[in-house]
Amino acid sequence: MQETSQSGKTWSGRFNEPVTELVKRYTASVTFDKRLAEYDIQGSLAHAAMLNAAGILSAADLAAIRDGMAKILDDIRAGRFAWSVDLEDVHMNIERRLTDLIGDAGKRLHTGRSRNDQVATDVRLWLRAEVDNLLHLIGEFQISLLDLAEANADTVMPGFTHLQVAQPVTFGHHLLAYYEMTSRDAARLADCRKRINRLPLGAAALAGTSFPIDREFVALQLGFDGVCENSLDAVSDRDFAIEFTAAAALVMTHLSRLSEELILWMSPRVGFIDIADRFCTGSSIMPQKKNPDVPELVRGKTGRVTGHLMGLLTLMKAQPLAYNKDNQEDKEPLFDTVDTLRDTLTIYADMMRGITVKKEAMRNAALQGFATATDLADYLVKKGLPFRDAHEAVALAVRHADGKGCDLADLPLAELRQFSDLIGDDIFQVLTLEGSLASRNHVGGTAPEQVRAAIARARARLSA
Repeated sequence: MQETSQSGKTWSGRFNEPVTELVKRYTASVTFDKRLAEYDIQGSLAHAAMLNAAGILSAADLAAIRDGMAKILDDIRAGRFAWSVDLEDVHMNIERRLTDLIGDAGKRLHTGRSRNDQVATDVRLWLRAEVDNLLHLIGEFQISLLDLAEANADTVMPGFTHLQVAQPVTFGHHLLAYYEMTSRDAARLADCRKRINRLPLGAAALAGTSFPIDREFVALQLGFDGVCENSLDAVSDRDFAIEFTAAAALVMTHLSRLSEELILWMSPRVGFIDIADRFCTGSSIMPQKKNPDVPELVRGKTGRVTGHLMGLLTLMKAQPLAYNKDNQEDKEPLFDTVDTLRDTLTIYADMMRGITVKKEAMRNAALQGFATATDLADYLVKKGLPFRDAHEAVALAVRHADGKGCDLADLPLAELRQFSDLIGDDIFQVLTLEGSLASRNHVGGTAPEQVRAAIARARARLSA
């Protein structure tokens, strides 16, 4: 049986002197990995049940472990648990408390496992639960997005390329682009979850264990899809954490793009929307200011999450097999990534419900910049003119209208016919904003009919 020295370390019998206080603080992880406590207890209970089923742990010891863990869990949830830096991490804090409560049965719990496979299991259990929550939050954000899109399926706004007016679209159609982005995000997270959901426990320190354990039993108890099949890889793998953080960075990138647009649209120089006061702040010196702080912070926090991804990649880039202490540095960036993404999605779902759309301002903007020029070119092509010739004719017409300070639709028919005698009386229907929108009546197009159909399909997928 393993003995503990006066210093309280489970491994300190090998050493002639204790670590310094600075080294103790530098190497300890309990200040941040204690958030894994409930998952550590879950894993320990499944491990204990397996040891009992394999004839390694007595029924009396199993009962004592279950009773002791129940008391510890109650104390943790109530905030009564006394965490100690001297005990390094969440695992040793719980094990020491368990031993204090139930004696030698607590010492037997660690049979057939190591902190190396224990922590890998805890992190996977925790991250699996967080992914499930994040998928729910993405769905909540998408619902608020769809609600706003449906209310604005007919709201005309300019579509942009290069931040220049390109063609008319509806605001609902524009918002649906972010639904598509976040749908891919959800699919990535769901796929990532499959690789998270593999059990490392049983790999022990690196080579497996000589005890007759049943890893599949533990996997079933904990809801894993299967076991990690190589013990060296099981304890050293952090691919799942990197993959999750990469997926999270993409979610944040998409929300950052939306944030940039909300900031631009809220500017008085654009004036397309207003964001509810509860998501904005004022200025300490300029009383008229209403600043879109939440979208601005999302842009900033996106850099933070992307930085965590780079940090995790760098952490793993030169590690030999198997477990190394470096791996302790995976938790803080991973924890912060989850916290940041969770809070951002929660706030954004509410913020989208707090957006006021200024429809007239959007429409007026769509009347600028010759947004229906492509419709005129398409009109000429349908009349038989080759597209490149139609493109040139319309470019000349745009230059003419620009010189007169008016839109194409404001030119008299006679002037329009200077650029092509194929132009007839029906051209003015083509040059209207509504005519332009209605003409793009196909799957993925901006016609209001298609926007509503896309929203209906999206709602059906979310409710499935």
